Amino acid sequence: FANSRLCAGQNGNMQSVFDPVLCELAYRWFCPPGGAVLDPFAGGSVRGIVAAMLGREYVGVDLSAKQIEANREQAAVVCQAAVSAPRWIVGDSREIAALAPGEYDFVFSCPPYADLERYSEDPRDLSTMDYEAFLEAYREIIAAAVGMLKDDHFGCFVVGDVRGERGNYRNFVADTIAAFRDAGTHLYNEAVLVTPLASLPIRVGRQF
Repeated sequence: FANSRLCAGQNGNMQSVFDPVLCELAYRWFCPPGGAVLDPFAGGSVRGIVAAMLGREYVGVDLSAKQIEANREQAAVVCQAAVSAPRWIVGDSREIAALAPGEYDFVFSCPPYADLERYSEDPRDLSTMDYEAFLEAYREIIAAAVGMLKDDHFGCFVVGDVRGERGNYRNFVADTIAAFRDAGTHLYNEAVLVTPLASLPIRVGRQF
Protein backbone atom coordinates (compact mmCIF):
# COMPACT_ATOMS: atom_id res chain seq x y z
CA PHE A 1 0.00 0.00 0.00
CA ALA A 2 2.40 2.60 -1.27
CA ASN A 3 0.10 5.58 -1.42
CA SER A 4 -3.29 6.79 -0.31
CA ARG A 5 -5.09 9.79 -1.74
CA LEU A 6 -6.36 11.00 1.61
CA CYS A 7 -6.41 14.49 3.09
CA ALA A 8 -5.77 15.35 6.69
CA GLY A 9 -8.02 18.01 8.17
CA GLN A 10 -6.90 21.52 9.00
CA ASN A 11 -7.54 23.46 12.17
CA GLY A 12 -7.56 27.19 12.71
CA ASN A 13 -3.84 27.26 13.49
CA MET A 14 -2.90 26.08 9.99
CA GLN A 15 -1.49 22.87 11.44
CA SER A 16 -2.59 19.50 10.09
CA VAL A 17 -4.69 17.30 12.37
CA PHE A 18 -4.57 13.64 11.44
CA ASP A 19 -7.81 11.68 11.48
CA PRO A 20 -7.54 9.09 14.31
CA VAL A 21 -10.19 6.82 12.76
CA LEU A 22 -8.28 6.71 9.50
CA CYS A 23 -5.16 5.98 11.52
CA GLU A 24 -6.78 3.07 13.34
CA LEU A 25 -8.04 1.57 10.08
CA ALA A 26 -4.58 1.75 8.50
CA TYR A 27 -2.99 0.00 11.49
CA ARG A 28 -5.63 -2.73 11.69
CA TRP A 29 -5.54 -3.38 7.95
CA PHE A 30 -1.84 -3.15 7.17
CA CYS A 31 0.24 -3.53 10.37
CA PRO A 32 0.30 -6.85 12.26
CA PRO A 33 -0.55 -6.86 15.98
CA GLY A 34 2.56 -5.95 17.94
CA GLY A 35 4.21 -4.67 14.77
CA ALA A 36 6.66 -1.79 14.55
CA VAL A 37 5.65 1.44 12.80
CA LEU A 38 8.06 3.95 11.26
CA ASP A 39 6.84 7.52 10.65
CA PRO A 40 9.34 9.77 8.84
CA PHE A 41 7.14 12.89 9.07
CA ALA A 42 5.99 12.74 12.69
CA GLY A 43 4.72 16.31 13.02
CA GLY A 44 1.69 15.36 15.12
CA SER A 45 0.88 13.02 17.98
CA VAL A 46 -2.10 11.10 16.57
CA ARG A 47 -0.28 8.36 14.65
CA GLY A 48 1.97 7.61 17.62
CA ILE A 49 -0.82 7.66 20.19
CA VAL A 50 -3.14 5.43 18.15
CA ALA A 51 -0.29 2.99 17.47
CA ALA A 52 0.48 2.73 21.18
CA MET A 53 -3.16 2.23 22.13
CA LEU A 54 -3.44 -0.55 19.52
CA GLY A 55 -0.34 -2.34 20.80
CA ARG A 56 2.02 -1.31 18.00
CA GLU A 57 5.56 -0.04 18.53
CA TYR A 58 5.87 3.42 17.04
CA VAL A 59 8.94 5.46 16.11
CA GLY A 60 8.52 8.89 14.53
CA VAL A 61 11.10 11.41 13.32
CA ASP A 62 10.54 15.15 12.88
CA LEU A 63 12.69 18.27 12.64
CA SER A 64 10.70 20.31 15.15
CA ALA A 65 11.84 19.89 18.75
CA LYS A 66 8.85 21.96 19.87
CA GLN A 67 6.39 19.69 18.08
CA ILE A 68 8.06 16.55 19.39
CA GLU A 69 7.83 17.88 22.94
CA ALA A 70 4.12 18.57 22.42
CA ASN A 71 3.67 15.03 21.08
CA ARG A 72 5.35 13.57 24.15
CA GLU A 73 3.23 15.64 26.52
CA GLN A 74 0.02 14.52 24.82
CA ALA A 75 1.10 10.88 24.79
CA ALA A 76 1.97 11.01 28.49
CA VAL A 77 -1.65 11.89 29.21
CA VAL A 78 -3.39 9.60 26.71
CA CYS A 79 -1.16 6.50 26.61
CA GLN A 80 -0.97 5.60 30.29
CA ALA A 81 -2.66 2.25 29.65
CA ALA A 82 -0.54 1.41 26.60
CA VAL A 83 1.95 -1.45 26.71
CA SER A 84 4.66 0.80 25.30
CA ALA A 85 4.75 4.54 24.71
CA PRO A 86 5.30 5.99 21.25
CA ARG A 87 8.84 7.20 20.64
CA TRP A 88 9.63 10.43 18.83
CA ILE A 89 13.08 11.50 17.67
CA VAL A 90 14.12 15.03 16.74
CA GLY A 91 16.09 15.03 13.50
CA ASP A 92 16.22 15.19 9.72
CA SER A 93 14.41 12.22 8.16
CA ARG A 94 16.99 12.08 5.40
CA GLU A 95 19.10 10.52 8.17
CA ILE A 96 16.32 8.22 9.36
CA ALA A 97 18.35 5.02 9.02
CA ALA A 98 20.86 6.37 11.54
CA LEU A 99 18.26 8.02 13.78
CA ALA A 100 15.89 5.05 14.04
CA PRO A 101 17.80 1.94 12.95
CA GLY A 102 16.01 -1.36 12.62
CA GLU A 103 13.39 -3.19 10.59
CA TYR A 104 9.76 -2.12 10.58
CA ASP A 105 6.43 -3.77 9.80
CA PHE A 106 4.70 -0.64 8.52
CA VAL A 107 5.82 2.74 7.16
CA PHE A 108 3.03 5.21 7.80
CA SER A 109 3.10 8.99 7.46
CA CYS A 110 1.50 12.19 6.29
CA PRO A 111 4.24 14.27 4.63
CA PRO A 112 4.20 18.02 4.08
CA TYR A 113 2.19 18.93 1.01
CA ALA A 114 5.14 20.70 -0.59
CA ASP A 115 4.83 24.37 0.40
CA LEU A 116 1.07 24.34 1.14
CA GLU A 117 1.89 24.89 4.81
CA ARG A 118 5.24 26.37 5.85
CA TYR A 119 6.27 24.85 9.15
CA SER A 120 9.51 26.68 9.93
CA GLU A 121 12.39 28.66 8.48
CA ASP A 122 14.82 25.75 8.88
CA PRO A 123 16.45 25.22 5.46
CA ARG A 124 16.23 21.45 6.04
CA ASP A 125 12.43 21.74 6.31
CA LEU A 126 10.88 20.38 3.11
CA SER A 127 8.08 22.96 3.27
CA THR A 128 10.64 25.75 2.69
CA MET A 129 11.89 24.28 -0.61
CA ASP A 130 10.81 24.84 -4.20
CA TYR A 131 9.00 21.84 -5.63
CA GLU A 132 11.99 20.33 -7.44
CA ALA A 133 14.17 20.44 -4.32
CA PHE A 134 11.24 19.24 -2.22
CA LEU A 135 10.77 16.20 -4.47
CA GLU A 136 14.46 15.33 -4.36
CA ALA A 137 14.50 15.33 -0.55
CA TYR A 138 11.10 13.63 -0.37
CA ARG A 139 12.21 10.81 -2.64
CA GLU A 140 15.37 10.37 -0.57
CA ILE A 141 13.32 9.99 2.62
CA ILE A 142 10.90 7.53 1.03
CA ALA A 143 13.78 5.42 -0.28
CA ALA A 144 15.41 5.36 3.15
CA ALA A 145 12.17 4.42 4.92
CA VAL A 146 11.35 1.69 2.40
CA GLY A 147 14.86 0.32 2.92
CA MET A 148 13.93 -0.25 6.58
CA LEU A 149 10.65 -2.01 5.76
CA LYS A 150 10.48 -5.79 6.13
CA ASP A 151 9.89 -7.82 2.99
CA ASP A 152 6.24 -8.30 2.02
CA HIS A 153 5.06 -5.57 4.37
CA PHE A 154 3.22 -2.34 3.71
CA GLY A 155 3.73 1.40 3.63
CA CYS A 156 1.04 4.06 3.45
CA PHE A 157 1.40 7.79 2.86
CA VAL A 158 -1.62 10.04 3.27
CA VAL A 159 -1.38 12.69 0.57
CA GLY A 160 -3.49 14.94 -1.63
CA ASP A 161 -2.69 17.12 -4.60
CA VAL A 162 -1.71 20.78 -4.30
CA ARG A 163 -1.47 23.65 -6.75
CA GLY A 164 1.65 25.58 -7.65
CA GLU A 165 1.98 29.35 -7.68
CA ARG A 166 0.36 29.62 -11.14
CA GLY A 167 -2.62 27.51 -10.11
CA ASN A 168 -1.68 24.26 -11.84
CA TYR A 169 -1.83 20.94 -10.03
CA ARG A 170 1.59 19.55 -9.24
CA ASN A 171 0.46 15.91 -9.41
CA PHE A 172 1.85 15.22 -5.95
CA VAL A 173 -0.09 11.98 -5.64
CA ALA A 174 1.54 10.57 -8.78
CA ASP A 175 4.95 11.84 -7.64
CA THR A 176 4.47 9.98 -4.35
CA ILE A 177 3.51 6.75 -6.13
CA ALA A 178 6.54 7.09 -8.42
CA ALA A 179 8.86 7.65 -5.45
CA PHE A 180 7.61 4.49 -3.75
CA ARG A 181 7.87 2.47 -6.95
CA ASP A 182 11.41 3.69 -7.57
CA ALA A 183 12.24 2.64 -4.00
CA GLY A 184 11.24 -0.93 -4.87
CA THR A 185 7.60 -1.18 -3.76
CA HIS A 186 4.42 -1.94 -5.69
CA LEU A 187 1.20 0.05 -5.54
CA TYR A 188 -1.25 -2.20 -3.71
CA ASN A 189 -4.24 0.07 -3.18
CA GLU A 190 -5.54 3.63 -3.20
CA ALA A 191 -8.35 5.10 -1.14
CA VAL A 192 -10.08 8.46 -1.12
CA LEU A 193 -11.25 10.03 2.14
CA VAL A 194 -14.02 12.57 1.63
CA THR A 195 -14.42 15.11 4.43
CA PRO A 196 -16.55 18.27 4.63
CA LEU A 197 -13.61 20.68 4.74
CA ALA A 198 -10.18 19.04 5.16
CA SER A 199 -7.59 21.29 3.51
CA LEU A 200 -10.24 23.09 1.43
CA PRO A 201 -9.77 26.56 3.01
CA ILE A 202 -6.05 26.53 2.15
CA ARG A 203 -6.54 25.10 -1.35
CA VAL A 204 -9.33 27.47 -2.27
CA GLY A 205 -7.20 30.42 -1.23
CA ARG A 206 -4.63 29.38 -3.84
CA GLN A 207 -7.23 28.97 -6.60
CA PHE A 208 -9.36 32.09 -6.08
